[in-house]
Amino acid sequence: MTAPPALALPSGLLASAPHLAACWPEYRATPWSGGAPPALLALPMGVAAPAGVGRVIRFTPGPWGGIRLGQQEPLIALVQAAAPDPIAAALATPAPEAARAAAPGIIARFAQARLGGPAGLADPGGLALGMAPRSTVILLDPCDPAQRGAAAGARKAALASGLPVRCFRDPFAPPGAAPLWPESEMAYDPWSLLDGAAMLHGASRPMALLALAAAVPLADGALASADAKDVYARLIAFTRAADPFRCISSPLTQSLDLYALWRSQAAVNQGITTCLGVQGWKQARVGALLASAAPAPIFAKRADEAIAAAKARGGAALVWAASAKAGFLAKAAAARVPVVFLEDGFLRSAGIGAAFRPGGSFALDHRGPHYDPTQPSDLEELLNGADFPAPLRARAAALRQAILDRGLTKYNLAGPAPSIPAPTGRPRILVTGQVEDDASVLKGGGGMTNLALLRAVRAAAPEAFLIYKPHPDVEAGFRRGRIAAKDLSGLADHVAVETPMAALLAQVDAVHCLTSLTGFEALLRGLPVTLWGQPFYAGWGLTEDRGAAFPAARRKRRLDLESLIAGALILYPRYIDPVTQLPCPVEVFLERLAQPEHWPLAPGGRWRAAQGWIRRQAARLLGQR
Repeated sequence: MTAPPALALPSGLLASAPHLAACWPEYRATPWSGGAPPALLALPMGVAAPAGVGRVIRFTPGPWGGIRLGQQEPLIALVQAAAPDPIAAALATPAPEAARAAAPGIIARFAQARLGGPAGLADPGGLALGMAPRSTVILLDPCDPAQRGAAAGARKAALASGLPVRCFRDPFAPPGAAPLWPESEMAYDPWSLLDGAAMLHGASRPMALLALAAAVPLADGALASADAKDVYARLIAFTRAADPFRCISSPLTQSLDLYALWRSQAAVNQGITTCLGVQGWKQARVGALLASAAPAPIFAKRADEAIAAAKARGGAALVWAASAKAGFLAKAAAARVPVVFLEDGFLRSAGIGAAFRPGGSFALDHRGPHYDPTQPSDLEELLNGADFPAPLRARAAALRQAILDRGLTKYNLAGPAPSIPAPTGRPRILVTGQVEDDASVLKGGGGMTNLALLRAVRAAAPEAFLIYKPHPDVEAGFRRGRIAAKDLSGLADHVAVETPMAALLAQVDAVHCLTSLTGFEALLRGLPVTLWGQPFYAGWGLTEDRGAAFPAARRKRRLDLESLIAGALILYPRYIDPVTQLPCPVEVFLERLAQPEHWPLAPGGRWRAAQGWIRRQAARLLGQR
């Protein structure tokens, strides 16, 4: 079999973005760092080619780029051509029918996600800038003295239009360039300008491409009379896309969805300026979670420091939910500093957090922690009011099946499958222990202890075979909640220690818990769940709720399981790929959970594990287990 021809890529670029090789699957990508000129070399547009290269392929983000996440500017879709200007080459070449058929859907996806603008520009929307939709002639200042003549003609035409005129810096002008006219307003994200634009004068080529996608008429320029479908079809025909997580080529639609995810998260991240309560071994992962075009947030050690820094930078303070004490919240409110709550997500990592193993799934909430039923949360509002269309519910159903097929739970701990010696005819009920001083227990469980929970379940189901599962952090010797062996006698028929949860759930008939996520995991597996507390998945008609004083007035909607999964595992949490440190879809995260090599212990983790072993041995000697 003949080997594919070689395509050289700059070694530094290939090292930082190995997925780019997948944009050219017909070639065998090789790193090039100098030396003999290669026969075929791929270079970014505008980068000088070395002498002696046989042929050069140029590439540029074109309209598809514009994302910056901290130090990363991930490029996953590019326009490429064997010409100095790939965009010009694409626009000069008629598009094939397949590209023309795809163009309307691509344009709609692109415009809905408001993609393509330079990273970091404010996007308040046209109304916030005082412009009703399609009400204003937008004049763009190129901030380039070399274009003064053409810009003066565009200005004259705009002022003669008879409509209100606003002059803004072109969003694509160099940030430090001086404007040509004193009335030019600051640069905003292109889509804020396009929201209110009835006509665009003086648009640069990248701005004109976005205007075509937004169906805003262009008064001048080479694309003034162009058809949006035809233009985008030509670009699509010259576009290559790659999956940064799997390093394979991918459809452009997938890349646009990923850009949309990054853009929406980066927009939120830009407003977060300080963090409180994030332990040192978690900070690198949380830093990746909060990356944007803005300066990285400060990790503060004290509440006063976090509030003062957030106020000085005009942003919000993010706090690990368990560290959000009443005093901190009151001080933040008095300083008018918004607070964002951070907590682990519902699929966390391959290991427990108490062992210093960083997670990759997180929940950011602007209202309150999802585990606190005494107040609303973003998750509760989402489940109360979001639409769950058929495609999203189908995705949730596929996600559920993938979780079941891979046997995934929150911690994904290894261990042998349990052997449950249940007598025939007795229903097997799993009762899950929790960390007794955990905020979810104190807020959503009324402080009910593990022993009290076990007694309540025994009283409610005297005939059942009760299997008690200690919480992994308690079992590992790190947290409170251990039940002494003498107290377990007569209550639990079997104690499942060092047992993987997925294997255990496969052998029981029902689950009783306080606020444990195990109840949600049991719902995914079709098991009946009885709740003695008030977790986020209670009150939607999927569980038997015995928790007192449940806030029923806030949770009147009835959800099916697919809608609950869509809200809790797709729309609400964020996921960080531990390999690339980029935000990723939940499906990619599931793949990473099946790869333990990507979840190493943080510094101090081995010592922490040794501490847990010593505590477990001491507990056994003292008869506590």
